[in-house]
Amino acid sequence: MNATSPTSHSHIHGKGKRHCKKSGWTPIGVAAMVLGFVVAWPIGLAVLAYILWGGRVDDLISNAVDSIKGATRRAPVSSGNAAFDEYKAATLRDLEQRQAEFAEYVDQLRHARDREEFEHFMNSKKSKK
Repeated sequence: MNATSPTSHSHIHGKGKRHCKKSGWTPIGVAAMVLGFVVAWPIGLAVLAYILWGGRVDDLISNAVDSIKGATRRAPVSSGNAAFDEYKAATLRDLEQRQAEFAEYVDQLRHARDREEFEHFMNSKKSKK
């Protein structure tokens, strides 16, 4: 099975490098549309038009939340002690590196587990024949 196969792992979970267009009809989108019609019909109509023109309400909400988070983030504040600030920056870099290594390790474990489950499935199919 190759990476472009419709049943490949990356296509099913959306983690591949290929960009596939997702449907605009999501539970959040439908709820937003219904709520829009309940509050005022022009809002519901606007949400419906947005979904029909290929937009996703989920992405719209996610982008709004990200921009709010970005606006509330503050630049690192200096403690006034240069040695402590250097230590703090080095420690944070080390923690970020460890976090990235751990995430990679967890991905490797998941991949190994998936491979083992698949091989078990294939062996059980062969033994039934």
